[in-house]
Parts: sequence; structure tokens; C-alpha cells
Amino acid sequence: MKSETNLRSILIITNDSTVFLKKGLATAFEMFGGRTEEIKKLVARLDTARKDGRKMCDVSYGIISTRFGFVPGNYVITNYDNVMSKKEDYERVQKEKDYLGQLHQISIYFDRIIICVPNDMFAMMLEGETFQQGKIIAVTGKMFEEECSKRNWVFLERKGARLGKDNAEKILKLIESES
Repeated sequence: MKSETNLRSILIITNDSTVFLKKGLATAFEMFGGRTEEIKKLVARLDTARKDGRKMCDVSYGIISTRFGFVPGNYVITNYDNVMSKKEDYERVQKEKDYLGQLHQISIYFDRIIICVPNDMFAMMLEGETFQQGKIIAVTGKMFEEECSKRNWVFLERKGARLGKDNAEKILKLIESES
């Protein structure tokens, strides 16, 4: 039987935002606005993308949240008061929730991982050897271009709040070429 997709699965990772769209309970995908919006648009575009009449990929979305650590987009969470915004916060939440360990474990099951997080958080991912060689698309600061190259990762310079329209187009073309 022919597979519906050639590229099994993609995981898109970002971190939480101070903009909560819901009060009370909602999925992690629905909960956050602000800087996560352009990432959610990429998720939607990839999720509906087709090539040669077939779905191009299966997309999963996850949030590194201040309160819960790494949370898959379809998990139901509640809003909270304080959102991490600087290196010390990322380190504290890592110590409390081990989101890098969670990401290391779950990332094994994906063909491609797209990372759109702040520079200090990305540096922690590099230092902790969170991800495998070669399967990453890193949307991050220019200072990490060489490190990404050493790991055989795709580097895209961060534009805008998280991703930028040009980078979204580059990611779509890359995923299409791999399908």
C-alpha cells in the first residue's frame, strides 16, 4: 500500500507568548497569540500542503511553556501569570521542567524539526545537544550560522518576531523538495 506522504512527520517548536488568547482551558495551539501567530500560520500551510495530489507532510506543533515545559500543541493547558523572557528564565524553567530533555526524547520520532525560539534558548539547545544531526531547520540569530552548519542543519536567519514571510516560504520549498 502506498504511503499518503513521503515525508513522515515534521515538528515545529516555539516558545510561549505573553499574549494569551483564551482564559481558562485551551489547547496550547489555541492559547497563545502574539509572536506565535506567524508560526501557527506556517503550521496551517504545511498541514494543508499537497504535492502530486498527496499530502506533503504530517505536522506537529509544540510550545516550550513557562508553566508546563514542552507541551504538544493539542494538549489542553491553562493560562498563567508569568512568561519567561530572558536567559535566566529559560534556565530556571529548564531546571524545573527539563524541556530540553523532553525535546530530545520526542524529537527522535520526527523526520524534520523546525525550531523558532529566542537566541538564548537556542544556545541552550546547542549546548545540551538536544537534537540529532541533520534533521533541523533552525530559524535563529546569525551568530549560530556556523554551529548549524557544523551539525548539518539548515540555518535561516531569524526575521521578524519569530519566522518572517521569506523564511516561511523557504521552509515550504524545502519541505516540498523533500516530499
